[in-house]
Amino acid sequence: MKPFDKKSAFKRHKERREYFEGCLMKMGLELEATPSVHGDNLMYVKVHVPWEVQRTYAEVLHIKIPIEVNDHVDRSPIWDLFDWITKHFKPNEKLIKKEVDHYTAPYQKHHHDCFLKMDKERFFTPSMRSRMANFIMCRAPYEIRGNVKKFGITKLLNSGVYKAAYPPHDCRFNVKSTVESCPNERYLLYKEWAHPKNFYKTQPLDLIRKYYGEKIGIYFAWLGFYTKMLAFASVVGLACFFYGYHIQENSTWSKEVCDPDIGGKIVMCPQCDLCNYWILNSTCDTSKTLTIFDHFGTLVFAVFMAVWVTVFLEFWKRYQSQLEFEWDTVEFLEQQEPSRPEYDAACVYDTINPVTGVQEKVPFTFCGRCFRISIGIGTVLFWIVLILASIVAIIIYRLAVFFSLSIKLKNPGNFTTLEPLKEYVTPQMATSVTAGLINFVVIMILNTLYERVAIWITDFELPRTRTDYENSLTLKMFLFQFVNYYSSCFYIAFVKGKIVGHPGQPVYILGKYRNEECDPGGCLIELTTQLAIIMGGKAIWNNIQEVLLPWVKNLIFRYCTRVTPKKVEPPRWEQDFELQPFTKLGLFYEYLEMVIQFGFVTLFVASFPLAPFLALVNNIIEIRVDAWKMTTQFRRILPEKARDIGAWQPILQWIAILAVATNAMIIAFTSDIIPRLVYYWSFSVEEGYGNHSMSGFINSSLSYFNTHDFSNATVTDAVERPPNITICRYRDFRFPPGHPRQYQYNMHYWHVIAAKMAFIIVVEHVAYLTKFILASVIPDVSHTTREHLKRERYLTQAIIHEVRLNLVSKRLKPVKDDLSSHMARNDNDDDELELSEY
Repeated sequence: MKPFDKKSAFKRHKERREYFEGCLMKMGLELEATPSVHGDNLMYVKVHVPWEVQRTYAEVLHIKIPIEVNDHVDRSPIWDLFDWITKHFKPNEKLIKKEVDHYTAPYQKHHHDCFLKMDKERFFTPSMRSRMANFIMCRAPYEIRGNVKKFGITKLLNSGVYKAAYPPHDCRFNVKSTVESCPNERYLLYKEWAHPKNFYKTQPLDLIRKYYGEKIGIYFAWLGFYTKMLAFASVVGLACFFYGYHIQENSTWSKEVCDPDIGGKIVMCPQCDLCNYWILNSTCDTSKTLTIFDHFGTLVFAVFMAVWVTVFLEFWKRYQSQLEFEWDTVEFLEQQEPSRPEYDAACVYDTINPVTGVQEKVPFTFCGRCFRISIGIGTVLFWIVLILASIVAIIIYRLAVFFSLSIKLKNPGNFTTLEPLKEYVTPQMATSVTAGLINFVVIMILNTLYERVAIWITDFELPRTRTDYENSLTLKMFLFQFVNYYSSCFYIAFVKGKIVGHPGQPVYILGKYRNEECDPGGCLIELTTQLAIIMGGKAIWNNIQEVLLPWVKNLIFRYCTRVTPKKVEPPRWEQDFELQPFTKLGLFYEYLEMVIQFGFVTLFVASFPLAPFLALVNNIIEIRVDAWKMTTQFRRILPEKARDIGAWQPILQWIAILAVATNAMIIAFTSDIIPRLVYYWSFSVEEGYGNHSMSGFINSSLSYFNTHDFSNATVTDAVERPPNITICRYRDFRFPPGHPRQYQYNMHYWHVIAAKMAFIIVVEHVAYLTKFILASVIPDVSHTTREHLKRERYLTQAIIHEVRLNLVSKRLKPVKDDLSSHMARNDNDDDELELSEY
């Protein structure tokens, strides 16, 4: 930038600051400028909200204030006993005292006497005052050019007029303040919540809500409730896992694979054009490992998880309604939420509000709104198609590289430098590693680009309220992340190895690349491995990133900003400036991480019973990491109202519905449970084993193929196959060579297909019926909460009615006194007249 441009930009910033601060003072705020103690030319402007301004904007923002102590006590001795047992798992009640529960009502200036008597400093909490100050600052103009008015602290921050705007913390996180009026809430939160030693304790949700606002409070309430519910799923999942581990040595089909006289004599067909024959018992270890996850207990666990996810969502609704009452967000509706400054600035068209019937301004017409929404939907679909295309490209890359490396790695003249690693550098390993790295890079690039596109689209749609903005952005981001994270799992579970043909007539992609087959152990073990790697790796990476990244940034910023060697402890607001800002998408990514995890726990749990346990361990760490990060490494978050978890609630319900179908199809099409059941009940007796038995299942599940029937496309000079092998086996249910319908599906195949379809239909209908019954039986709002709500409404109406009666009586009292005095004068006049007659 040229010196002239810098000078003009500095002048323009100064003019905007002066105009903006002048408007803030006209709107009633008090400003106090303080220079930095480090002498780095920084000026801090402290914003104070006077008492009368607090009263005015408390009414505008519909802030609820206590009117009476909640005297409705319905605790039974059982709850007292439960509290005594669990007291060691709760925060220290001597430090964090339980708040007195109150009935509340929206504040009104002319009904000020209706509310509980409190000091001015305690009447509105610091979080309430921060909301008022932010509301005013977001609507104060900073520049007027003709008919265009520019306003809002957000735009000033984006243009660099101000470096930051934040409410200050009340004290240091690790040192208790000596100021008598300081509540030391940040210190208490760190000591009893954010410190890692408290991992086994419950969260002080009321204090979190009081310090950070309802929006942060509802996130930690949901995360804590989800973690508690995972404990039940983890117990059942671990039982399922250990049961599979216990039976792996006694599994009939596993024994047949490992038996030298059975599996050791079965020659399997090549799985690719450049592969050779292999013996079935070479997959003995894989078969035993598969038994841990692929057994009849998995079916029971999948049904249990279908019930668990419904119970979790229904009981969360009940708990959420309780929090809505306790945190005064029951009547926090969209009509009460103020519109965004960006929306107000774009309002140019007149329309009639269908609710109030009053004429108001809107930023676009109906056609304009449809156009903006269409652009948003089209852009999201384009990016989803783009990521699907990248996945297809990576699959083709895997096939091409595997084909190329299979030829080159067999030639000793190639890759002479890899001679010491020749034993380890196999075509499968090289292909998987390179494809994985490319897939990771593509995912990261698309994530970065799409995030900016999603924010731009949402800004272009111009939602009215902050809640509308976040819900719209949430839906766009989750659709993309859903495809991004789950596409590989869906590919392995439902696509890979399903359309491969048979050894004599394999299926080729683009007429050149042979379609991928599952590993010898089956696709289920691949899906299990994929889930374990993604869940474990993602959890470890995210937690390390959340701990190290803000800490390193703060360390670098602290040393770069302190330009003077003076050992002066900066004031509270300067210490907070050295911390990281909590961006508007900060909480979104926390929700996204947990909802993606929820998808792994529910959508593919039939293949990985340990998923709930891994999620439980991760969440116990996640709660403390998020608490530590917010308490120690970030500036104080601007308190915001929220009555629920927003758009994430329907997303969770949608995942729960989809999970029933995916788990049913995993059991039907990816695992071998249904083929085993069909063999046990329909074919084991015909095989000559007398009673129903699993003996002979491996032989029954493998078809025969004549090696002379290999097509020219599958025979290559790059591989020397033994000529003495005339028959090989492959996984399928087809007629043997020499049969009039050779290599076509036999009756066993159609029995299995019919059983799979019947299983999916029955399980889905039973699961959905159970979900419907549970959702109907479990009410969203408990009986106790309903009674509290009714009593609060009654008290609010009674108190306001009483105040209005007193006000009317006070206004009528002078009239009554005048009337009484007038009547008294009339009586005196009558007496005088009577006396004069005498």
